[in-house]
Amino acid sequence: MTIVDIPLNLSKMGQNSSQQEILTEVANYRNTTQTLINEERYMDALERTVSAMRNLRDFTDTDNTEFLAVLAGLIFDLAEIHFALHDYRQSEKELEVLFKVLARLIKEDAERFGKYHILAMELSTRILRSRKKAMELLVKQQLNASALYEKVNSGVVAATDKLVDSLRNVGQLLASAGDYKAAMKFYAEAIKFSKQRTGRVNRKEIKMTIEMAEIMMRVRTMRPRAKRLLNAILPHTIALETIELEEDILALLEVIDNDISQEPKWKTFIHKVTTSTMNRFKKADKNDENKENGEEADNTQPQPEETVDETEKEKAEKPDKKEKKSKKEKKNKKNND
Repeated sequence: MTIVDIPLNLSKMGQNSSQQEILTEVANYRNTTQTLINEERYMDALERTVSAMRNLRDFTDTDNTEFLAVLAGLIFDLAEIHFALHDYRQSEKELEVLFKVLARLIKEDAERFGKYHILAMELSTRILRSRKKAMELLVKQQLNASALYEKVNSGVVAATDKLVDSLRNVGQLLASAGDYKAAMKFYAEAIKFSKQRTGRVNRKEIKMTIEMAEIMMRVRTMRPRAKRLLNAILPHTIALETIELEEDILALLEVIDNDISQEPKWKTFIHKVTTSTMNRFKKADKNDENKENGEEADNTQPQPEETVDETEKEKAEKPDKKEKKSKKEKKNKKNND
């Protein structure tokens, strides 16, 4: 781990001024911090950095560009040290503050401080534990990054290469863990930043594109997309006369074509097996259902003898209506007499 060196411009502050002495002393603190980090004495490095922050509190003009540059360097140190000490939450908080300070510096001088914004983006890919959060941060910061590429210099090129390599490493790690969709997102970002830096397709971008296609091939539904991607990159490979990469692309295309040609046979075989199995299950279920229905019908069928007995009993218990009517008429006639 190497601390980020931000050269200072102290000529405008006047010689032997108290403000210049503070910034010079803090810069010396950072040199000692680098030595401690190289020796992996992270707790000592943390104490040294905290002491430098205390000294920086005596600086009165907090809007001064050189003050902000020194502050950004110290925050870089704190984020790296806390990450090395496995204090990931604190490291992520310092990363948020770092982007805010760098945003102010880029407004002052994008050409001078653009490199450090790219390095902060690279740092975020290493210390953010949530890959989703890292991707969101990269997308958010792309607007600033796009503006910086208009002022490309050697420093920005070197920082961008480091960012591309970091994104590529994260993509490889996610692919090895089986998270193919997230891996492809990081590869896409790496290729995008690399192309934006160079303005053309070079060997490194072709190699990353091939690696991305290999990841796509692990997902069956994405193999047609992988084929289109390889066919698109093949002319650039031929133009650069990179025979090794050209052979890799042709080999992957052959694998995809063979797999696609064999796919209908596999589908037919699987459909045949599953259909016959399902038919057997349906036939067995139907037989069981018929058997159960037959038993229930026997149990619920009424007995004829019981029905007849119940009917005769009811008739015996109920008096005849005509008999009741005749008795009533006789009684009325007697009364009239």
